[in-house]
Amino acid sequence: MKKIIFCLFFLNIAFAYSQIAKNRAVTLMGSRFDITIVAKDEATANAYIDSSVIEISRIENLISDWIPESQVSQINKYAGIKPVKVDKELLELTKRAIHFSELTKGAFDISFAAADRIWKFDGSMTAIPSAEVVSESVKKIGYQNIIINEEESTVFLKLPGMKIGFGATGKGYAADKTKELMISKGVEAGIINASGDLNTWGKHPDGSNWIIGITNPMKEDDLFALFELSGTAVVTSGNYEKYIMLDGKRYSHIIDPRTGYPSSGVSSVTVFADSAETANGFSTAIMVLGKKAGLKLLKKNPHLQGIIIDDKGKIFYSKRFKVKKYKP
Repeated sequence: MKKIIFCLFFLNIAFAYSQIAKNRAVTLMGSRFDITIVAKDEATANAYIDSSVIEISRIENLISDWIPESQVSQINKYAGIKPVKVDKELLELTKRAIHFSELTKGAFDISFAAADRIWKFDGSMTAIPSAEVVSESVKKIGYQNIIINEEESTVFLKLPGMKIGFGATGKGYAADKTKELMISKGVEAGIINASGDLNTWGKHPDGSNWIIGITNPMKEDDLFALFELSGTAVVTSGNYEKYIMLDGKRYSHIIDPRTGYPSSGVSSVTVFADSAETANGFSTAIMVLGKKAGLKLLKKNPHLQGIIIDDKGKIFYSKRFKVKKYKP
């Protein structure tokens, strides 16, 4: 579960500045998107927000596995049968997801969509599933069985019943692409917040950096810290909103694709990166990997910055953490 609260203190108010920041909340890709655009006036900002909505809808129609006609749905439909020809955009997105899977040794896995949903987080579970049931639930997961043919621009899932899905990185990708589109149109600043998969560019109309606040996993109605951002993406993954308690033990909704068991030991992970897609892939994986392996992964990827909060509330920063904290 991603949860970032971003604080924009002067939205939709024209001060003695030549531009305003206009925000609109919309439901897209089954999630809330908060789109903030800086423009010369409200009408211009609204037009850019309309263009953003169109772009996000375009991406949804490309990658959603809930839309039967989408290319991802077709890939899943023909798993174990034949390769499916896809647009270059989807081919590249799939390749990057496989790359995340390789880097994290399967802690992130694009084929997790094939997992049996044996863990219920609606209060209906009364016992832990048996080891046999858990093992069976992840049998069709395995990014190694995704075959990419770049010359033919096809994706093939080797095993019948396999599925790929972009539930983890898709909204971040939509945020990144929308930012890219807005910059190409000359929009100098804004924020695309896809339910916590957040990307920023430029500055607030008063010349200051954007300020985002990250939820304290130990106290959900409080913020852990505020950070200044300009041109950076950030994603927080956490287990503090969706979990179950069985036999006195807390089980997170974030499942380890390699074992089928819920992740443990970490309450939240925040990753700062150049793209929300990348930040999401790594934050999800580190929730599964745990604190020690997660910090090691961040160290191996110095272009990322990260904060890990364990289940005791202890805070760990990636080496050479440089993201600037905001001091009101």
